[in-house]
Parts: sequence; C-alpha cells; structure tokens
Amino acid sequence: MSIEDRNRYFDELFSTPGLLWLGQNTNHIPPHPSVVAAMKASIDAGEFSAYAPPLGFEALRTAIVEDLGVPGVSALVTEGGVSALAMVCRARCRPGTNMVTTDPTWKWPCLFAQQAGAEVRQIPIYDPACHYKLTADQLAGTVDQNTAMIYLVDPNNPLGVTYTRDEIAAFITIAESVGAVFVHDCTYRDFAMSHTPALTVSVKNVIVTSSFSKWLGLAGLRVGALVAEPQLMAECAACAPGVLGTSVIAQRAAQAGLVVKPDWMKIVLTICRTNQEHIRTAVEQIPGMHLPVYPSHGNFLVIETIDAGVSPEALVECYRQKGIMIRQGTYHSAAFGHRFIKVSISVPEDQVIRFCDLLPEMVRLAREMGPVSAAQF
Repeated sequence: MSIEDRNRYFDELFSTPGLLWLGQNTNHIPPHPSVVAAMKASIDAGEFSAYAPPLGFEALRTAIVEDLGVPGVSALVTEGGVSALAMVCRARCRPGTNMVTTDPTWKWPCLFAQQAGAEVRQIPIYDPACHYKLTADQLAGTVDQNTAMIYLVDPNNPLGVTYTRDEIAAFITIAESVGAVFVHDCTYRDFAMSHTPALTVSVKNVIVTSSFSKWLGLAGLRVGALVAEPQLMAECAACAPGVLGTSVIAQRAAQAGLVVKPDWMKIVLTICRTNQEHIRTAVEQIPGMHLPVYPSHGNFLVIETIDAGVSPEALVECYRQKGIMIRQGTYHSAAFGHRFIKVSISVPEDQVIRFCDLLPEMVRLAREMGPVSAAQF
C-alpha cells in the first residue's frame, strides 16, 4: 500500500461521521473543562500568531520534570512523543551501529533508526514462556559494542505489559556495559497500575520520552516531551526537525492538564478498567479468542484471533463498515501480527459496549470474508 493509499484510508476514517476510534490508543473521554478553557484562552489572546520558545515554555518544562519526579533533569517539549524519538535516533544512530528493541514494539523508532543507517534488532517477546516481556538475558545476548540505542516502550504497545524497577535497573546496566543510550518510552505510564520511569533509577545516558496524546487526549495537537540530563537533552535538541517550538495552544493545554492530572486520571482509569472488563467478558464468549495479557497496563488490549479462525485484517474491515476503527496486529509486528487485533479502551463506556455487542457478528462475517489488504498507517 502506497503512502497516498494510506493517507486516503486515514482521511476516509477521519471523515466518517461518528466514527468510534478504538484503534489508535487515543483518548476520547470528554476532556477536562480547564484544559478546554486553556486552549480557548490562548486562542482569544492570539498567542497562535507567535512562535513558542524552542525548548518549550519554561513553566511547562518545569511541570513535566516535576510530574516525572526526577530533580536535576531537563525537559524538551516536542511535537508529540514521536518527534522526541526521532530526535534520539538522529542523534545516536548511524551506519555501523544498531538499535535494539522488542517485537512487538512501536514501529516508528525502528524506521527512524533505519533511516539513520542503523541496524534494527528486534527481540521476540510475543511468547507466554517469557510472560510477553523482555528479559535481561535476552537483552544481554543481543547487544554488542555497536549498540547505540536500546528502545523500550513501557507499558508495551500493543501488549500492555510493564516492567519492575529491578528489571529496568538490569536493562540500564546492560546499556551501560556497551555504551548505549537507554530510551524509555513512557507514553502509557499513567495507565499502569505501577510503573518505574528509568530516570528514577539512573540519569546517566538515560532518556525518557512521553506524550500528552494518550492520557490527556491531545493527539491532534501534537505535544510530547523528551527528558534527560541537560547535556544529553541538548544533544537531542540539536537534531530537532521543528526548531521553532511546539504549538503554543498545545502547550497551554498540556500545562493545564498537568495541574488537574491526579483528579483527571482517576476518572480516566475508572473508565478504562471498566472497559477492560467488558472486553474480557465478551472475548470469553468467542471460542478460540483470548487475551494474552490481562489486565493491560496500557489503554488498550490485544485480542488473539488466530485460534478462532479469524483474520485480523478481515475483522478490522468488518468493524470499519460499522463505523468502528480497531487495529490489526501487523501494524506492530510482521512476525506476530497475523495473530491478533488491538482495541483501545480510553473511550466512553458505551463505545466499548458497542464493540462488544457486535463481536459475535463481526467474527462470523470476518470468517466469511475473503482476503483483505492491511491498512498500514
């Protein structure tokens, strides 16, 4: 599928009236009033006519560091979490080096590393024998003196597993042994029942990236962050494609969100955990379907379809025809994507109930459907 075809596919989804977004881990729970008010105030003040500071508003940078709870580090406000990861790859990856990550993982850092000329080594973790998690032994056996970067999305997208403090510490030790930067993508940490940002273990050659797209629901505004020791942050900032700062309106929304975050996330987590239970109950009624990881520490669930005789792409298409967007596994993994779909749960409860109510019919129709090409966007 060409880039034009992918764009048209996504544009058609975006233009579908009333589409339920259950496939991109975006947050569609009605936003906190203070966040909306901050955006309106910024627009009314005409702030959008000026460039933001290149590293982000100082108040927001400070709030990001405080939210992470690691004094002495420095935050760079970026155009979404993806921009932060692109900077790291440009700063550290080059021909002759390699980046190590998991399979499945989030696909775009792999692409960025390859674009910089690095080899990408993916360690398979889609296996109940390792509890669907990366182990220190696996990582130690994959890195070498040419490893420039170890990338870990935690909680894992799409599996929803997370790592203990001891596991994170072991990964950092392995990174130090080969001189690699350890990049901890904490996009989904606020959905986890417990989580250890790597910077709380060590700040030496460690980077944490985060996003306001998921927990705060600002995906369309594009705002995220890269946090590291000041010198390492500056090294990455020198590789920033957007040198004129992140959206002023997005930053005002992010700053307002951090103020109300504790109360806001109580609401979001209650909805997400209720939605997880709805999906678990529905999946248990379909012979052959199951949840490899439950509960998920992210705002999404992987549903195995292979033993139910259902093609993930066919199921995605059946739901699309009903105005519901879910995601096929091949978006995340070429090796394992044929086994599963992913469903986002940070949406109003009635939307997940709609997904669950349709599941038996969608499974039946997907089994009857012929081959379907995967939408890879």
